[in-house]
Amino acid sequence: MGKNVALVLGSGGARGLAHIGAIEALEERGYTITSIAGCSMGSIIAGMYAAGQLKEAKEWFLQVDKQLILRMMDINLLSGNSLVKGQKIILELEKVVPDRPIENLNIPCSIVASDMMNTEEVVFRTGSLFEAVRASISIPLFFRPVQIGQRLLIDGGILNPLPLHIVDRTEGDILVAMDISGKDSMPVDNAMPEPIDVEGKIAELTSRGIPVPKSWETQLRQLGKRVDGIRQRRAADLGRTVSFTSMLDRMSDMQIQQNTLMALRLTPPDVHAVMRQYAYNTFDFDKAEQIIADGKRIMTEALDRYEASKQ
Repeated sequence: MGKNVALVLGSGGARGLAHIGAIEALEERGYTITSIAGCSMGSIIAGMYAAGQLKEAKEWFLQVDKQLILRMMDINLLSGNSLVKGQKIILELEKVVPDRPIENLNIPCSIVASDMMNTEEVVFRTGSLFEAVRASISIPLFFRPVQIGQRLLIDGGILNPLPLHIVDRTEGDILVAMDISGKDSMPVDNAMPEPIDVEGKIAELTSRGIPVPKSWETQLRQLGKRVDGIRQRRAADLGRTVSFTSMLDRMSDMQIQQNTLMALRLTPPDVHAVMRQYAYNTFDFDKAEQIIADGKRIMTEALDRYEASKQ
């Protein structure tokens, strides 16, 4: 059984911290990562690992809190196409891992962005690591797109959230995918409300010396049933549980899930580790320790399945 790994790290915001745990699981099991590819958050972890400084990156992510996240948000008031410039994040990352040419990293590294002008996938294998990362993490409408020549680059996950076909391969290696956009059901809050306690209200009024006429009791019970019925019908109406913003988020999530499934069909990996898409929110970076641990557990379980299939 081969121990050399071509590793692919998918997109998914803060869930991408799971990639750190996945890499730790691979190395602890004796696997050697000989090439790596990533997009969006996966591009950050891929670049830092290929630079040989994943340990430093992990230590930095573990101290990220909501205050630091806010300080890194360089609000972009002068542009109508994004909320944040995105440069402060890159400057913070460069404090941990200095920028280097991708071609000079310790192992072959491929980073994916999307060219919105030409609807094309753009793969970086040379040039500035952080220019490539900055392009790959450019979430539309949130981060300002990156212009390189006549290309306007946005999040690599838009076109290819799991770039299995672009990682460099060597003879005898195994293809391992850390998929953090696994198919999941949309979380909605449509719990049925508790019935109105009409009898309890009547008893409460009576105990306070407020008499309730018998004719009123009947009307109150009927009104309570009608209100209960209305509340239950509203709770069962899934359309009312979805807001404008959650609808937009879901449309993006559906696109990512379907593109991930397509990538898996076109280039099936030997090992497929999956984290559910709604396991964590995009900006849950303050949950780094838990996400990294989950990533390690998920990859360990995937390796168990793979190794068992080879016995």
